[in-house]
Amino acid sequence: MKTVFKWLNHVVSTILIVLLVTVAGLVMMTKMQGGAPEVAGYQLKTVLSGSMEPEIQTGSVIAVKTLRDQEKNNLKVGDVITFLETNDKRITHRIIDVKQSADGALYITKGDNNNGQDRDPVLAANVIASYEGFTIPYIGYIASFAQSPNGALAFLILPGILMVGYSFITITLVIRRLDMKKENEQAEVK
Repeated sequence: MKTVFKWLNHVVSTILIVLLVTVAGLVMMTKMQGGAPEVAGYQLKTVLSGSMEPEIQTGSVIAVKTLRDQEKNNLKVGDVITFLETNDKRITHRIIDVKQSADGALYITKGDNNNGQDRDPVLAANVIASYEGFTIPYIGYIASFAQSPNGALAFLILPGILMVGYSFITITLVIRRLDMKKENEQAEVK
């Protein structure tokens, strides 16, 4: 029983430490880059609409590859790109046509599930990333909830409660073990 408890204790402690270091690293990268966290040239984005279904489901998290300036003018029909529509709104749609202008490439885009093309062409300068086909379904719902005020509370308070509960159980077991050891020593003395 003791070895199982020790093993479980090490596993839970390792998981908590890895999560803490991972979250701290992502927060630091976000602050240093002044935007979305990026790992190995990829950003994770949450899909909030069904415009790209069935390939990309609503509520999915997708990995998009950040593009350098010279790559932004070399995209072709069929590529799926993430672009900046307004200051805060990012859209991931498929390129259906490419036109050239004095400012560089203009991409005509359309969501796979939409009836018509997007209203405005996308300047190459507004392209942020390209979708490489990596999707994790339904995780985006959790990510969106975590960004809400209720979600932030849940994801801050719940781990705190779990850590306090885990500490309480660990301390209780150690005290119980010490009491049993003390009782055994007293019984041996008598």
